[in-house]
Amino acid sequence: MSEQTKQAISYTLSFTEAQAHYVEVTLLLHGFSAEFIDLKMPVWTPGSYLIREFARHVESFTAQQNNGELVKQEKISKNTWRVYNKSKDAVVRYRVYGFETSVRTNFIDDTHAFISPAGTFMYVDGHLALPCTVHVDLPPDWSTITTGLPEIAHHTYEAENFDILFDSPIEIGNQDVWSFEAAGIPHEFAMVGGGNYNKDQLSEDIQKIVAEETRIWGSNPNDRYVFITHNYQQGGGGLEHLNSTVLGASRNAYTQATSYNNFLSLVAHEYFHLWHVKRLRPAPLGPFDYEQESYTALLWIMEGFTSYYDNLITYRCQFRDETDYLQMLAQEFNLVYNRPGYELQSVGQSSFDTWIKQYRPDENSANTSISYYNKGAMLAVAMDFKIIAETNGKRRLDDVLKAAYNQFYLKEQRGFEELEFQKLAEDVSGVDLSEIFAAVYTTEELDYNSYFNRVGYELIDQLAESKTLSLGIRTVNNDTRIYIKGVDRNSTAWKAGLNVNDEILGINGVRMDPAGKELEMVIQQCTFGQTVDILIARDGIIRTISTPLGYSDKKSLVVQRREDATTEEKALGEIWLKRN
Repeated sequence: MSEQTKQAISYTLSFTEAQAHYVEVTLLLHGFSAEFIDLKMPVWTPGSYLIREFARHVESFTAQQNNGELVKQEKISKNTWRVYNKSKDAVVRYRVYGFETSVRTNFIDDTHAFISPAGTFMYVDGHLALPCTVHVDLPPDWSTITTGLPEIAHHTYEAENFDILFDSPIEIGNQDVWSFEAAGIPHEFAMVGGGNYNKDQLSEDIQKIVAEETRIWGSNPNDRYVFITHNYQQGGGGLEHLNSTVLGASRNAYTQATSYNNFLSLVAHEYFHLWHVKRLRPAPLGPFDYEQESYTALLWIMEGFTSYYDNLITYRCQFRDETDYLQMLAQEFNLVYNRPGYELQSVGQSSFDTWIKQYRPDENSANTSISYYNKGAMLAVAMDFKIIAETNGKRRLDDVLKAAYNQFYLKEQRGFEELEFQKLAEDVSGVDLSEIFAAVYTTEELDYNSYFNRVGYELIDQLAESKTLSLGIRTVNNDTRIYIKGVDRNSTAWKAGLNVNDEILGINGVRMDPAGKELEMVIQQCTFGQTVDILIARDGIIRTISTPLGYSDKKSLVVQRREDATTEEKALGEIWLKRN
């Protein structure tokens, strides 16, 4: 028997101070004969591209032998603890603080614990391929454990390696759990935090989503799939995992049609990722180095395509009508074109810079960056339209994704490079897609209407002829005080020197009302180019800043059927929005 097969790693989670937001971790190491063992905490979690420094939440780290004798240990880097061996076995204990509400971080209180594995479990350096087990000591008032990991004994779960462990969140508490079958596969749904959801309706609707997505991809890789949903007063967001997802929702919004459909789009988005990201993926997105960034310029494909499909799938499943769906599609364009940053940052750069920009927005982000979610969806719809139009509806983007999944994941079991993805897309469709792929690395915009028109639709800016006066600022009301929240690049406010966090006290001698309505009322009584005097307070100092008024450059884009579309174009549009 080899040395490695003798090595064993097991964890126990306990919650003696859950009310103070702590989980206690006991780590048993067996069969490690080296002079020392380096234990590392990941610095980020897959699917969320930000260095989160999980080690900052670790405290009370100790190490001892099985007989209780303490052994020497020291911290040698921000996320590494070195344990010096006296025998082949060691018992390591530490505590982790968790009190951040999100789908990607630990949250523990006296009602439940959400365990994000990358922020909880240290791994032995050089041994990510080893299997491990996790045992949960349930507090007396908690009854249920939900995770995608297989249960091998009572409250004990197994991961065949640490990539799987770190991709398997754990919910512990008294969540409402039910099961249903979709695409022939058992699915488990866990609701945390109550809510006005209808379990039967949710199960029925999610079954349709699963069936449609399985049809697109051709097969479903799951033996079992788990949904963990955290319901808040106001909530949202999601994070994909290998055989599970974590969702955020508003607990009392399930009976509101718009909110419920948006939740179904979130479900469709995260479930789509079990193929598209978790299996079909760019080469840098796995296996991972959990101590440093994994850079890729291809998140526009992974998240952007998924953002295109999430609402399209809810349309195909008949949760949305055509008008509703087209509004959601137009929103992708509005979110890009109403950020001045679209003229500065390409979608490829947005993808690459996600580690420093996407999850760290500041007051100037809208002026310097775009989201690869929205811009990627724009490129996806252009690609879909071009393939549909040039193959007379015989092929579409669905076919490209299915072929890529079969080739790179099922057949070759590897990540892809950008050029080979493009080549496969062109080979499968028989269509030259070079214009779209070239647009990834430039801020020069495609003529999107040239794509929409080919399937009988058009993209129209309802504000194209508008002459709305504007300073180019966004404001927020904070306890009846009006503050500047954003200043658009190259607006009159930008050029005059109005700043974020300036408190607006008055305009043209008129004091601000508590609701801030006076600002717009005075502006709209003025004329283009007219100078207005803005009385502000900045860092406790009152001053007046004068600025001329300009026209707003904001867009209100809509997608609609072209009245002058040809019969052939209308037929292609019907193929695009065909429901299966």
